[in-house]
Amino acid sequence: MSRITPPVICVVLTGALGAACRTDPSTAPATFSNDQVPTFPSDPGGFAAQIDNPYLHFAPGRVFVYQSQTPDGLETDTVLVTNETKSILGITVTVVHDIVRLNGSLTEDTFDWYAQDTLGNVWYLGEDSKQIQNGVVVGTVGSWEAGVNGASAGIIMLAEPKVGTQYQQEFAAGVAEDNAKVLNLSSNVDVAYGSFTECLKTQEWTPLEPGARETKFYKSGVGLLLTLEHRGGGTQDELTAIEN
Repeated sequence: MSRITPPVICVVLTGALGAACRTDPSTAPATFSNDQVPTFPSDPGGFAAQIDNPYLHFAPGRVFVYQSQTPDGLETDTVLVTNETKSILGITVTVVHDIVRLNGSLTEDTFDWYAQDTLGNVWYLGEDSKQIQNGVVVGTVGSWEAGVNGASAGIIMLAEPKVGTQYQQEFAAGVAEDNAKVLNLSSNVDVAYGSFTECLKTQEWTPLEPGARETKFYKSGVGLLLTLEHRGGGTQDELTAIEN
């Protein structure tokens, strides 16, 4: 994600990184032998009217601003929880608009689709993503929608994260196959937005990018604080502001 002036980042990390789960992109989504992983509700009535999971804090109208210093310059990521909805598999999903700029120029424009079940788990049902160069759309890499071409929803945030729980975040064969694992709920994190204790720490990976890893930190009542990428220079995306 993104920022404005690269502040000093101090992160106290605890716990070992989880092992990767590799899957064949031509097969069905990975299933984990873990009774803590919830099942996607088969009935649209199993979903709530809004997303109030405290680790995401997706109230309509809320804007999260992130910043990272990349090898190509300063990247800013603005995430707006819109008042718009979309129907996917009969479920009314929340539309989140994610805009990425590099040195002020638009590079990615994405609409993500989320829905929370009545137990509090937040599901990811796809995205419409456009890559942009010099004002021109040059690609739609990563775009997918649950129920289309065999794609299926995944969990973006658990209602009650527990250490060791491993889950699929999305599945569209060869397009989107992210997985995640809960590492701890006790990390201390300092970012431009503030200092936080008892944060949720997860690790994410995908078999579509062997060796790639991201570690993310969330604070209940705030949302995503920090994303650490573990290769390509170790880019750090940190929260700088929350509006509304």
